[in-house]
Amino acid sequence: MSALPALVDELFARPTDEGVTLALLVQRQGEIVAERYGIQPENAFQPAVEITAESTLTSWSMAKSITHAAVGILVGDGALDIEAPAPVPEWAGTPKGAITTLQLLEMRSGLRFVEDYVDDETSHCIEMLFGESGPSHGAYAAALPLDHEPGTHYSYSSGTTNIITRIIGDIVTNGPGGDPQRRRAAMEQFLHDRLFGPIGMDSAIPKFDGAGDFVGSSYVFATALDFAKFGELYRHDGVTASGERMLPQGWVDHAGTPRSHDDENGCDYGRHWWIWPQVPGSLACHGHEGQYIVVVPDRELVVVHLGKTDASAAPQLRARLRQMIDVF
Repeated sequence: MSALPALVDELFARPTDEGVTLALLVQRQGEIVAERYGIQPENAFQPAVEITAESTLTSWSMAKSITHAAVGILVGDGALDIEAPAPVPEWAGTPKGAITTLQLLEMRSGLRFVEDYVDDETSHCIEMLFGESGPSHGAYAAALPLDHEPGTHYSYSSGTTNIITRIIGDIVTNGPGGDPQRRRAAMEQFLHDRLFGPIGMDSAIPKFDGAGDFVGSSYVFATALDFAKFGELYRHDGVTASGERMLPQGWVDHAGTPRSHDDENGCDYGRHWWIWPQVPGSLACHGHEGQYIVVVPDRELVVVHLGKTDASAAPQLRARLRQMIDVF
């Protein structure tokens, strides 16, 4: 571990055109072995902000892996069969009715979705999260055309995740639709009582769309330590620190079973979790602009990185994090 402090120093000292690190946390065997916080640069809306252990930062797409955990809880309850056609009412009697929840988790639904964070002329993601797509992100994504036979084509899609979170909301509230405030309150209670609370993720703040559904594609705010607690749940095969099995037996292996390879980032994709080929046995949550939770069970490691890194510099950032992992 003697090399770790120098690697942390280098990460925080990297050129600003490579990115800014706001929080880094490395845990081994559940104990913190490295922890540091940075400064969020000033922008047009606020002055520079010093980040601390109490600062809640956004997950972006790391929330997709949190959605995987929520699905696992319902599977364990017997409330959701992921092998069956996904319970999306408007798909009944249409070719989309063949899409399973498992195919949604694998990003292999066949639905059209342009996952772009820059070009608002072509991006379904920008339109869904920030445009005039309507109150329900899941309904917007579910209405897009079916371009491929379900299960045959991998396409990373935030819309797919929000279809899943709408399904979760339907189960938690005992039916589709209904009052948005009631849906939101029920989903907040489910997430806090069944997921965040049991693992001690007390700072977690999920966000909701206008229909009252969890925006599980993008929006959980939490401290670096609490994101690490989520990673620890998967390091321990879905069992909490108190010994309670929260996720079904085998659900973590289910997450980390490669189903596709993403040529854009060079990583494999399982079921709402990434796998780093250079780190055998790894599981990783990826979020826009360099948000990562990397879980390496056989090295008893959880690494959390939060900050602002341009997509063009993401390979260098992942390489730096792999160097830290290789220390162990």
